[in-house]
Amino acid sequence: MASANEQPSTESADGAGAEAEARGRREYRASELAEAAGITPRTLRFYRERKLLPPPRREGRIAWYDGHHLARLRTIAALLARGHTLGGIADLMTAFEKGRDDRAAAELLGLDSSFTTPFSEETPVRLTPEELAAYFGDEEITAENLAASLDIGYVAVEGDGFVHASRRLLEASAQLVDKGIPLADVLAAGRELRTQTDTIAATFARLFRTHLLPRVDTTDPAAVNDLLERVGPLSKAVVEAELGLALDRRVRAELEEWLRGEGSSATEGERAP
Repeated sequence: MASANEQPSTESADGAGAEAEARGRREYRASELAEAAGITPRTLRFYRERKLLPPPRREGRIAWYDGHHLARLRTIAALLARGHTLGGIADLMTAFEKGRDDRAAAELLGLDSSFTTPFSEETPVRLTPEELAAYFGDEEITAENLAASLDIGYVAVEGDGFVHASRRLLEASAQLVDKGIPLADVLAAGRELRTQTDTIAATFARLFRTHLLPRVDTTDPAAVNDLLERVGPLSKAVVEAELGLALDRRVRAELEEWLRGEGSSATEGERAP
């Protein structure tokens, strides 16, 4: 059970929680937060002592937690499910909270390089837990889906919120979910696409290394970056054209197979007594 100093002791505590909800920000007592996160109050206290959670808002002897704390607990659960230790999770969160200009965080994320790769045009999006839930709905923001997003690299923890790697991926995923595809299936497709696009990227990287890299002074980052700037649009144009042709072929085949199945069902129905 939650410690005594976190239990409601006066009507004013209940009034404070109701007032917070009225302002549009849900707040939880320790026992309520633990229940919402699927952990015990004892585990909650342990996380707080390990400084894995930011301090709660205090009102007298009452500790109030909000959606940021709940999102952090779900993130911890997702990272634990991926095999991270609590010490590693603390280090990861500290690195993110220091900001992306911190060298240690850059090394952790693999961002520290003198070369510029111009292929991606994606814009990262910073999101509060509430904003993330608004994209997909509370029922889709589960520990399993969050773990998958972290594992694929779509989402990273930053302070009390999240950073999505790509606004285009975020919005496209949300629209797919809105059209009826479960987020778990969207993420599974994303994982499969990540594997396939890595193979495509390896093909271009091999061509680049074999035929173009020997022609430049690789000790000069500016020369390498200039070459990448010129090759990048050509590589993406080939991939976009091939993807469009492949979609034409595969979707047409799926439609024809579906229609053949529907036609067979209709024929059998007409023959029935």
